[in-house]
Amino acid sequence: MAVTQEDKELIALYGQPDTKEKGFTLIVRKYQERLYWHIRRLVIDHEDANDVLQNVFIKVWKSLDSFREDARLYTWLYKIATNESLTFLDQQKRKSAISLSDVETGLSNKLQADTQYDANKVEWKLQKAILSLPEKQRVVFNLRYYEEMPYEEMSRVLETSEGALKASYHHAVKKVEEFLKNN
Repeated sequence: MAVTQEDKELIALYGQPDTKEKGFTLIVRKYQERLYWHIRRLVIDHEDANDVLQNVFIKVWKSLDSFREDARLYTWLYKIATNESLTFLDQQKRKSAISLSDVETGLSNKLQADTQYDANKVEWKLQKAILSLPEKQRVVFNLRYYEEMPYEEMSRVLETSEGALKASYHHAVKKVEEFLKNN
C-alpha cells in the first residue's frame, strides 16, 4: 500500500529546508499517540515508553530523507517503533542479566504498580495475559488486536511471511484465551 496523500505532503514539507521542522512536527503530532500506545503495550512502563518513543522520533528525524515511500509512512514508523521497543527490552535483559521469565515478571510487576491498575478489570487481566506470551507473539498480538494492522502490513513491519504471522497470532489468541480462562 502506497503513502497517503496527506503523508506525501508531510514528507514534502520535511524535505524542504525552510519547512523541515514544521513537516517533522506535523508527522510527530499525527503519529505520536498511536506509536506511544504501541510501544507502551510492549514495554509497559510509561516512562520507558516515552524514552523509547523519543528514540523512535530521533531515528525518524535522521532517516526520513531515506524513506522510499514504497510502504505507508505508518508502516515504516511502526517498524521503527517495534524494533526500538524490542531493542529496549533486550537491553533490559542484558543490563540486569536475568532470564526472559524474570523480565516478563518485571513487566507484570510494573503493570501492577501502575496507579490505574485494577486486577478485577478485564483490560488488566488481558494485559497480564498478553504479558505471558513470548515476545514475538506479544508483538504480533498487539499489532493485530489493538492496531488492527493487516497481515500484509505486519509482514513489512516484522519482516516475516503473512503465513507465519497468522500462525503466530492464532497461537497467541489461544494462549490468551487459556490464560483468561484459568486466571
